[in-house]
Amino acid sequence: MIPTVRFAPSPTGLIHVGNARTAMLNFLFARKHDGRFLLRIDDTDTERSRQEFEDAIIEDLDWLGITHDFFARQSERTKEHAAAAEKLKAAGRLYPCYETAAELERRRKRQIAQGQPPVYDRAALKLGDADRARLEAEGRAPHWRFKLSQTKVKWHDEIRGDVEIDTAHLSDPVLIREDGRFLYTLPSVVDDIEFAITHIIRGEDHVTNTAVQIEIFEALGAKAPVFAHHPLLIGSGGQALSKRLGSLSLRSLREDGIEPLTLACYLARTGTSDAIALAAPEDLAAGFDFARIGRAPAHFDPAELLKLNAKLLHGLPYAAVEGRLLGLGVGGGEAFWEAVKPNLARLSDVADLWPLVAGPVTPVIENAALAGAAADLLPPEPWDETTWGAWTKAVSGRTGAKGRNLYHPLRLALTGRDNGPELKKLLPLIGRGKALARLKGDTA
Repeated sequence: MIPTVRFAPSPTGLIHVGNARTAMLNFLFARKHDGRFLLRIDDTDTERSRQEFEDAIIEDLDWLGITHDFFARQSERTKEHAAAAEKLKAAGRLYPCYETAAELERRRKRQIAQGQPPVYDRAALKLGDADRARLEAEGRAPHWRFKLSQTKVKWHDEIRGDVEIDTAHLSDPVLIREDGRFLYTLPSVVDDIEFAITHIIRGEDHVTNTAVQIEIFEALGAKAPVFAHHPLLIGSGGQALSKRLGSLSLRSLREDGIEPLTLACYLARTGTSDAIALAAPEDLAAGFDFARIGRAPAHFDPAELLKLNAKLLHGLPYAAVEGRLLGLGVGGGEAFWEAVKPNLARLSDVADLWPLVAGPVTPVIENAALAGAAADLLPPEPWDETTWGAWTKAVSGRTGAKGRNLYHPLRLALTGRDNGPELKKLLPLIGRGKALARLKGDTA
């Protein structure tokens, strides 16, 4: 059987890095084992699902390098879900319940007050045909619950090891709402069966759901997939990640200038025994191993991500960014890129550095005498990277200035800034005309 995994986001918001990590782990598993990756849009929540979010999920995953082998929407598979529901009803595993939400909440509070676990008491199973007819005559429509076996469900988790959950301690889950709409659980199992999902890799917040879903798999006559529940990715302050944390969405990170390979490497390695470092996509897949995923929550640190992003940019050749630089209105060719890339954390930073060459720059004259001597000693062009050293040596010889007292005033005059790219690389790009004007205090 071909290893087959799925990533099943709901299109109710932008995908955040926590969910993207789940997608990445599934994708790497599939690629390592020559398997298939299903992107399944779980849009059973018709009230909150939006087409623009589905489009954004697909676009952002593609940007990250996570491509799917096949695609499905749950909203297009209601016939299959309904057929499975009828099968469960016929087997006595899906039963109608007529309590309102308010009635269930009062019952839950009463159980808690009496020191009892707030588990559904299966009162609906005691209803006879006449009782159900009376309730429906009152205008009540049933919701449908799955009858758990109330036994211990056991499985071997590829990350957590052997897991055991006693479903006697769980409420029979609602699978169908009063209005006939399916909740997530049943469509998920039905589609996992239909698409021959062999491995389900997801967050550990789904562990309890797994016990329920295993029972549904078995009630439908199917073998449950292999499960692997990874610890959740949490914010640097320990907070849970959410679609409401827009700053940690893939879209916001992309707009903030994070490179896709940077984020891919970060998500693939964070929370594992491997050091977070840059790697080729094929190496990320080759190195995937459940045994390397730790049990502790993994922290998402934006500062660490930005540092990794800078490292990636510092190693990029001009050919890899030429088109993007032109799109930012940045010229200067390879020479400018090589001069400024060590100073970049985001590619967009290059647009802030381009005026150092193209102008205009308003110079800061910290030492007028030094600037005047430097202007007098400017050598004729052509210039190269040796020009800066020869020129500053001559200026030092005439003025006696050395170290910071020499270099800092010259940087302020030439760039208007306290720091920036190496001037030995930048000076030939500025050119003699602009350099002379700036040394004289003119904007150029």
